[in-house]
Amino acid sequence: MDKIKIIYDKLLKEFNEQRWWPVTLDSETIPKYHQNIKLNQKQKLEICFGAILTQNTNWKNVEKAIIQLNKNQLIDVKKIIKINNKELAEIIKSSGYHNQKANKLKNFCLFLLKNYNGSIEKLFRSSIEKLRNELLSINGIGPETADSIMLYAAEKPIFVVDAYTKRIMSRVGYTEDTYEKLQKLFMENLELNEKLFNEYHALFVEFGKNYCKKNPLCNGCPINTMCNYYKTI
Repeated sequence: MDKIKIIYDKLLKEFNEQRWWPVTLDSETIPKYHQNIKLNQKQKLEICFGAILTQNTNWKNVEKAIIQLNKNQLIDVKKIIKINNKELAEIIKSSGYHNQKANKLKNFCLFLLKNYNGSIEKLFRSSIEKLRNELLSINGIGPETADSIMLYAAEKPIFVVDAYTKRIMSRVGYTEDTYEKLQKLFMENLELNEKLFNEYHALFVEFGKNYCKKNPLCNGCPINTMCNYYKTI
């Protein structure tokens, strides 16, 4: 069996399904993990906002910002555009770099309004290539954010590469050292399936937080027998 698939199976056995991305139900304000939920337009937009807000921070900080956006009924394209920048920045302050992220949220919403009449559904009808190019054209959205939006909100089969992915793959012996090379590695060696890519990325995050840290906890690691780093210590 392919090494990439073996790693996935071992991590799934260790951590079980992660059910990413957390979203907020209509009657609530706190985003939660749900199994087999059919996303509505507001929830897809919330995921897009979350993907932008999670840049350079952890999910707990983003969750606080999402809760505040929900309380202020701001998971809405036109309301984000209309609100004062300073007020928006204060609402999402917990996410860090809040002034820049307020601008990024507005840039995304302005693009959506100008090109798709504010409809996230219309945007997501585009092909993977077109959608990715359009997202990358928006000031403040890079490859990881664009791919997170595509995978988790648009539910398209594209693999998200983050710092955990780079660290883990390097330690287990892969030499691919750029976002594009690592993404290609997964997409060429796994079935092109958005649920599989979703789960794999989420498992990497959980694994990175619990074992494969900057200073790794190798004893008890579920994949240490496959790890070049472990063999050198």
